[in-house]
Amino acid sequence: MANSKDLHTPLDSSLLKAAAYSTDQTLELEFCQGAVYRYFGVPCTVVENLITATSKGAYFNRHIRDSFHHQRIA
Repeated sequence: MANSKDLHTPLDSSLLKAAAYSTDQTLELEFCQGAVYRYFGVPCTVVENLITATSKGAYFNRHIRDSFHHQRIA
């Protein structure tokens, strides 16, 4: 994960390993398979809901995957 993030959280998920969020509304997600993606313009409420979701993978697929501009960084 990238350094100097405001929020870095390991995730208990079969899809997502960790999330990092910065004040510029950039969300970095590290997937269990090793890929890391950066999502732009993500409101903090979306990140909070991801972290507290019962199924983080389902929440990601419904609310993040196709909703924000993103780029693969690793």
